[in-house]
Amino acid sequence: MKKICVFCGSSSGKSENYVADASSLGEMMAKKEIGLVYGGASIGVMGAVANGCLENGGSVWGVIPQSIIDLEVGHQNLTGLEVVDSMHTRKARMYELSDAFFALPGGMGTLDELCEIITWAQLGYHAKPCYVINKDGFFDYLLRHFRHANEEGFLSDEHMNLFKEFDSYESALEDFLAH
Repeated sequence: MKKICVFCGSSSGKSENYVADASSLGEMMAKKEIGLVYGGASIGVMGAVANGCLENGGSVWGVIPQSIIDLEVGHQNLTGLEVVDSMHTRKARMYELSDAFFALPGGMGTLDELCEIITWAQLGYHAKPCYVINKDGFFDYLLRHFRHANEEGFLSDEHMNLFKEFDSYESALEDFLAH
């Protein structure tokens, strides 16, 4: 089974669309028989994508540090939940389990995960596809910063091609399945 790692927020955000859209992505993944790998939480956008997948018969693997389990936000109904010792171990394990990476709305943790996985591609540690799902323009300012860094010589054109931007989950999933 192909698996996509989804980086996203443990918060729900201000718009109801973030949770609804994440749930829809989980549903689409289940229907296309794509497994979900994510951070293992039961709350926010993270919980929504997991629940959307699970409620439609999908498979979901969570990877969560013990310190977050201690906050009692770990999802209890997953296909598999791995409890690890640190955020570093979490990211490495999510990478190992996944065939591609999607970034959905989230905060600093989401940005950390996205930038690290793109950096790993830049350094040649992997050639797995990375997707920035810029639905409703959520990542406009981040992508603008990346373009600025490119224009200023800090990101090469080659490095700008290490991730793909899509404005819908459907088109990103179609691209992933085509490769």
